[in-house]
Parts: sequence; structure tokens; C-alpha cells
Amino acid sequence: MANQKVDLMTGNEMAALAVAQINYHVMGYYPITPSTEVAEFLDEMGAEGEHTVRMIPADGEHGAAGICYGAAAGGGRVTNATSANGLLYSIEQLPVQSGTRLPMVLNLVTRSVSGPLDIRGDHSDLYFTLNTGWVILLARDPQAVYDLNVMALRIGEHPDVRLPVIVAYDGFFTSHQKRRVRYFEAAQAVRDFLGPVPAGPHALDPRHPVTIGPYMNDPDLINNKYQLKLAMDAAYRVIPEVFAAYARLSGRYYPLVDLYRMEDAEAAIVLLNSAAETAKDVADRLRAQGVRVGIVSPNVLRPFPADEIRRALRGVKAVLIGERADSYGGHGGNLSHEVKAALKDDPENRTLCLTRIYGLGGKDFLASDAEAFFAEALQAAATGTVVAAYDYHGVTPGDPGRAPPPVMAPLSREETSGLVKAEQDPVTGEIKVKVPPPRELMARPKRLAPGHGACPGCGIFGALDQFFKGLEGDVVVLYQTGCAMVVTTGYPYTAHRVTYLHNLFQNGAATLSGLVEMFHERQRRGELPADEDITFVMVTGDGGMDIGMGPAIGTALRNHRLIIVEYDNEGYMNTGSQLSYSTPLGHATSTSHVGPAASGKTFHHKDTAQIMAATNIPYVFTGVEAFTNDLVRKAAKAQWYAKHEGLVYGKLLITCPLNWRSEERLGTRVVEAAVNSCFFPLYEVAGGKTKITHNPEERGKRVPASEWLKLMGKTRHLLKPEYAEELKAFEAEVERRWARLKARHEHPLL
Repeated sequence: MANQKVDLMTGNEMAALAVAQINYHVMGYYPITPSTEVAEFLDEMGAEGEHTVRMIPADGEHGAAGICYGAAAGGGRVTNATSANGLLYSIEQLPVQSGTRLPMVLNLVTRSVSGPLDIRGDHSDLYFTLNTGWVILLARDPQAVYDLNVMALRIGEHPDVRLPVIVAYDGFFTSHQKRRVRYFEAAQAVRDFLGPVPAGPHALDPRHPVTIGPYMNDPDLINNKYQLKLAMDAAYRVIPEVFAAYARLSGRYYPLVDLYRMEDAEAAIVLLNSAAETAKDVADRLRAQGVRVGIVSPNVLRPFPADEIRRALRGVKAVLIGERADSYGGHGGNLSHEVKAALKDDPENRTLCLTRIYGLGGKDFLASDAEAFFAEALQAAATGTVVAAYDYHGVTPGDPGRAPPPVMAPLSREETSGLVKAEQDPVTGEIKVKVPPPRELMARPKRLAPGHGACPGCGIFGALDQFFKGLEGDVVVLYQTGCAMVVTTGYPYTAHRVTYLHNLFQNGAATLSGLVEMFHERQRRGELPADEDITFVMVTGDGGMDIGMGPAIGTALRNHRLIIVEYDNEGYMNTGSQLSYSTPLGHATSTSHVGPAASGKTFHHKDTAQIMAATNIPYVFTGVEAFTNDLVRKAAKAQWYAKHEGLVYGKLLITCPLNWRSEERLGTRVVEAAVNSCFFPLYEVAGGKTKITHNPEERGKRVPASEWLKLMGKTRHLLKPEYAEELKAFEAEVERRWARLKARHEHPLL
């Protein structure tokens, strides 16, 4: 056996360690809780020079899957990590990768699939992968996460298999809990176990060109899928061989199915991953009382170990199959049906089967729950009957008489009307806005109530409040997933005093455009009052204009009458401050570390305002809380354009003291410095014509970019001599964009 270290580590740490020791060629990734830490740990290790994995931050999980597929087509080793809706967003890529037989390893940190949104662990995402053609290994604890990550690559690269492999482990239960673990002291032990990358056809050999993923018709496709079936059959043979070889190296052996106290069990429960470990203590207590119970827990889900399941349950009178996911309308989850199907193929089996759906949304599986499962299985074994073959466990009944009352009364139209007036000049066509004095603006009721759960000093709600003060009348809002959504809608309460709708990062603009068109169509048909007047606003941020850029541009091209407001906090703050495409060059995040081998983000930030202006929508603007009248005036203009001409996009720079590492009390000063350094210029594009609304040079307020950077801990390293080149590149890009904006401002057509 190779030398090993003993440590205390989480599942995500062990996944990252395995990736670093393997030293994959490429990792395409996108942040999503609770898998995000894998990329964070790897980026930090990379900054210290501990691996050379080329980490590529994608625009979304679908893009990450495409990066991985393309990299795998290049013949190297590829990995990724994702969870929940991120997996679903990428899922169309999974059959593409298995169908073209390109190995890689994906860590699936299991999490509940929304909606409603829930970030905790169940297996509803895992079940969506069952028909994708990927080998699926199950890791019940951090030790198994490490071991199976190493073995997964050898399984997937085997010449008889050549399939991508998923290593699935429970979100938070395994991903974030520290356990005693062992890992190889030298990465070379892992690399020797895996050997070199197997030779095979790839897309990087011009002398031997190949066509990958051709158009394939009947009868060829069925032959392709038959080969995929044969590869799974081969995996069923290869996996035990790899497990045995790894046991010789590590001293840890993994059977296809983990059997605990099953030698003479009369009743058993089947559980996946971490819950099985909880149930083992209960099984021990029952065994001490003379009760013959046991636990069956697969380590491999694809290919499904049917033979091992049949053998394990042949002498069992009753088995309860616990599932952290349901197949709605199927009278049991996928695991239940596969266990039942396996038993049906055994003519000697008479085992009674019960299904209980448990732990959805990360609800804890406690010893008391295992006791209840064993009790139900024992009762069925004793009576020979099943009272309820399929049911839920741990559901709390509701009480219609105890519906939570609204915390605050909804806003009336009168409360939000008659203060800010936007009118079109009949001669010039310019939209003129009269902004009332600050005292009157402050008196306008807030559309977002206080009492939300945002971090101290968060700039989102100050900026949004100023923006909403410029809007007259009734408003309906849609929030994409992000900090602003999460901290204002913790069930059963809401901080929104207007109608609120949520959809995921990538599809907010399309969703709101559908609602807008439904509103106008129902008015046309006479189903809603013709004089009903609603302004529709989508609030996005935390990277929503990365993963959601496509639908936003589609909404722009269709020119729906709504407003998109992006709060730009320069990162994916709601998942832990990972870099986004709005993160500027050189800025430090949890996936753009600063260290001996790294100097923060390696590429310039995306100018979403200019991108949206290029779609030729009626109105685009930028704003910050520090310039109140400017922002309120632009909000009023935005409402006028949304009502009369079509789509509006606005970008608000807001502070995030927690992740910018700036003082909470200095939020206004920080964004003001961003404006006066010309990093975040204030301007508008109305009808295709650019107008700078605050020119710090003309006002004598221009400051160097370093004056802004020194206010934030995430950028102070750029002021050190060793990062002079990065600072120079950052300042040059600020100057280039400012010069181009001034040229547009001065040009009669731009």
C-alpha cells in the first residue's frame, strides 16, 4: 500500500484534493451551492502552485458542460462539479457526451431541484441522470468522495468502457461536514494508479481527422445505443476489478453494494449515501436486542447492481426502500422501481416492498427516522402484509386556519403616484423629468419593506429603493435567483409590498416577457380592465447577466415593454463571492485568488450596458446610489420608455462590503469613487444616442483608479509593486472605455 496521511476534511475538500492529485487537464465550471467549494478550493490550490489544472469559468452550467465536452474531445482528462438546477440546465449535454464515448468525471453534490428554491440536499437531481448513459458512483462520506473520484477516472477510461462518470454525494451532509479521512501522501501514487491517458481518437490530430457527433439516422442510432449498452455491461465487469485494485493500493475496499448486518436479516431498509450511515447505529442497537435487521446501500447506481440486490434480499421478508426523491405520479421513486424489478426477476424471492419518500429539501434523517423505517419493515415482515406500499415520511400537516397574515399592507396606487413626472418634449422628443426635493422622495412608501436578511451595508436595497422612487403607479417585479431574491422571500414571509415572481438565473427575462404579453393579451380580450396600468421590472444580479444573457438579448430583440435592472456587485455573491464576468481584471474572489502563481481575475469585465445598447433597445442607463437625482431621473425615463417604446436596461453598481472587503459605512463613498475614476461612468443611451450624465473631468472631480481600488480589500494587492503590470492593464482598460464613451457622447449618431 502507498503511504497515506490522516486528516479531518469535508467531502468538497476531498473532491478538490483528488482533482488536484490527478492533475486534470481542464475543469470547466460554474458556481452553484453546494458544489461551488470544489472550484474554490482548486482555485486557491492553483494560486499556490499545487496543480496545473486549467480552470475555465463558464457563463452558466450549460456552457460549463460544453467546455468539458470540447475538452474531452481533445483527448485529455476533464472534470466538473455541479448541483441541482445547474445539473438540469446542462443535462442535454450529458447524453451527448456518453453517446460519443468521451470520458470525464463529474462531481454531483446532490441538492433539491427547485421550485420552490431550496439549496439543501436530496436526490431529486441525481435521479435525472439515470437515463443519460453515465456511470454513477455513490459516495456516502468524505472518504468515499476521494476514493471514488480516483477510481471513477480509471473506470471511465477503461478501453471497454470509455464513458463519463458521475460521483454523487449528499449536499451539506457530506459536502460540508468534516470527517476523519485518509489520502495518499504523494500525488504520484494516484497518477501511477491511473496511468497515462489512454490513446484513442481525438480532435487534435490533423493527420488523422475524425468526425465526432455526426448526424445519425435509422438504423444507425440504435446500433450506437446498443454499443452504449455494451459499454455499461463492460462497466459492470470492470468496476469490481478497479475497486479490487484500489483496495490493494489503499486498504479500502468498496463492493458494488454495501451490506450491513444482512447475514440473516428478516427485515431491511435500502438507503443511498449518508442516510445509510445514520441507520447503521440503529441497526446495531436493534441487533443488540435480538432483532434481525440490516441495511442495503449501493455504491454503484449505474450500471444498476441488480444481481447483488437480488442476492442481498433473497432471504428478507420485508424491505423498506427510503428515497430522497420522488417520481411524481409513479407511486414510488426510481430506486424503488428498480429494486422491485430486480426482485421480480428472481422467482424464489417473496420479499414485501415498501417505499417511503423522506428528507426532501435537506430535511435531516435522524436515528428516530431510521427506527421508524425499521419498525415499518418489521411489521410487514411479521404480518406478511403491507399497509401502505408507497407514502411519504416526515411530512408536517398544514392547518388552513393558521395561514400567515400579511406583515405589511399592499401599496395602493395613490401612494405611489403623482410625485415624479416624465414627459416628452414635443419639439426635441427628449424625455424630461422633474425630480422632487429629497424630502418628498423620502416620504414615498417603499416597495421593499425593511426587515429583510441582507448583510450589513449591502448596497442592493439602497440602490433599488432609489430606483423604485422614480416609478409611478403599480409595479410587478420578477427577481432572478440571487442575494436580493434570497434575503427578501424566506418562506412564509416576504419583504415585497407588490406582486413578486421568481425564476432562475438563466430565464428571468423570458419569464417576465411572457407575463407582460399575457397582461396585454388579456386586456385586449377584455379579461382585465383596459385602464389597468402596470410597470414590469426584472431585478437581476449576482451573475444573472452571465447565465441569463441569452434570454435577456432575446427579450431585447423582441422588444417587450419591461425594465431589466441589474445590480452589479461584481461577482456571484449569493454563492460565496466567485468571479463573474462583471468582476474586473485583477480583483480577488473565491475563484480568482491571489498568490505566488495567481494575481486575481485574469480577464477584463463584461460591459453589459454596451452589449444591451447594441441590441438597439429604446433606453439603456447606468446609475449609483451616490447620485440620487441622476438615478431617480433615469428611473422615470425608464418607465416612460417601457410604457411607450419597449425594453429598458439599467445597470446599478452596488457595494458588497462582505465580499469587497470594504467598510460598511463607506458604501456611498466607494461607488462615488468608482464613478469619478471613470471605472463606472454614468450615462444613458436613448434612441441610440449616448449622453454622459456625469463627467468628472468637466466637474474637476476625476480621481485615479487607485483611489477607488484602495477602498476595497479585494483590490489593495494591485497597489503593491509586484502587481504593477496588472494595475497598468486595469487602468489602461478604464481609460480606453472612457475615451470610447466620450467619443460616442460627442458623435451625433452614437
